[in-house]
Amino acid sequence: MTRGLAIMAGIAGASGAVGLTTLVKPALVRDALRLPDAEATTYALRIAGMMLFALGLFLGGFATVATLAGAA
Repeated sequence: MTRGLAIMAGIAGASGAVGLTTLVKPALVRDALRLPDAEATTYALRIAGMMLFALGLFLGGFATVATLAGAA
């Protein structure tokens, strides 16, 4: 695995973990970011969490396929 693919896999893992945490526990992230306790904030955090989780899946899949295809 090249350095670029390793960095991509690391970013994928981090964004996937942060996204899943934000998606499942938006109150935890809301308190950490000191956002107001509103219904719209919860919706926005869940949308952001799903976007980060999708980024992690996309990058992780791309790094895996590139490694299996012999790009490394």
